[in-house]
Amino acid sequence: MNRSRTPARRWQIAGVGAVAVALVGVGLGVASAAETSAPTVNCPAVAGKLGAVPAQAKAEIERNLALLNTQIAEANKRLISSQGEGGANFIQNAILGPLKDKRVATINRMATAIGRNAAKPVLDVNGLATCSLNQNGGGNAAPEPATVPAAGNAGNTGNTNAGTVPTVNCPAVAGSLGTVPAQAKAEIERNLALLNTQIAEANKRLISSQGQGGANFIQNAILGPLKDKRVATINRMATAIGRNAAKPVLNVNALATCSLNQNGGGNAAPEPATVPAAGNAGNTGNTNAGAGTAPTVNCPAVTGLPAIPAQAQAEVTRNLELLNTQIAEANQRLITSQGQGGANFIQNAILGPLADKRVAVLNRIETAIGRNAPKPEGLERFATCTLNQ
Repeated sequence: MNRSRTPARRWQIAGVGAVAVALVGVGLGVASAAETSAPTVNCPAVAGKLGAVPAQAKAEIERNLALLNTQIAEANKRLISSQGEGGANFIQNAILGPLKDKRVATINRMATAIGRNAAKPVLDVNGLATCSLNQNGGGNAAPEPATVPAAGNAGNTGNTNAGTVPTVNCPAVAGSLGTVPAQAKAEIERNLALLNTQIAEANKRLISSQGQGGANFIQNAILGPLKDKRVATINRMATAIGRNAAKPVLNVNALATCSLNQNGGGNAAPEPATVPAAGNAGNTGNTNAGAGTAPTVNCPAVTGLPAIPAQAQAEVTRNLELLNTQIAEANQRLITSQGQGGANFIQNAILGPLADKRVAVLNRIETAIGRNAPKPEGLERFATCTLNQ
């Protein structure tokens, strides 16, 4: 085979290589030129639509405004790097559409952040999130600002308005509770202290939120939530009393509703730190001065049981002993609850529950015997107890 190349063949190869190099050079030049003429995204400004920004939301708003700028910069970079890709709808589907989705999420986060501490802004999210193209390049004329002023705090690093801010004025609750059983005393005092704490927190919020929201901000963001908390606290106190005495009938809505002292100053008389327990006022010790005159329960003896099978003997004995324990507990309760409740307190709070407990125990005795012998019936007749006055 003739491996030699003719001079003409060598010149032909060299010529093709030179053309290729030239074409590559031209291509690079075209790409470089195209980069400078790539379109850029043009997005509506968002910061000016947010309204007053609460101080508590300032940092979060600024982070999200910076994120909007980052999203625009990333979209512009993608417009350069993807030139020539896809079809007629490539930019809309691959760049502007995803950018809109990101902006929707970011704008909604800002509205939510403001809404936690002020009236949530009503925004045209779809309009603010939709971006168009600047065909001749160039970014947004005015990117989102890096900082925003906090409502009621522009240019002010201190709290200078605390002296004139209003304070909440809430009805006193303790005096409406009536007689407090000794067993509920600690719980009542904890909840009265909580009412005072709630008022203090609301007053602090009135100071820190000055200038936020619209006309209904204080009602919606402070007085309304305060009322909800007070309703729950007052109901807990009524329930605590009702476990050991007649449950007080309270106008919870009125007691929970607070108004404003426009010129400052807190409640004239906060809830007391302590309350006297019924039958124990002025006495810090545990005395049974009334124990000698307290009534005792009188329960029928359980008689007429059939022969108890050996297999049931231990269980029956345990339950008979439990009946005696229940009587002792009821007698102790009669001592500690003297003076509590109304005319039916002893029946409703002591004798009634005692009868229920005794029915359960007597039923267990019947069942234990009935597993190995004829089951005795009607032991519930021994459940009801009376009083030895």
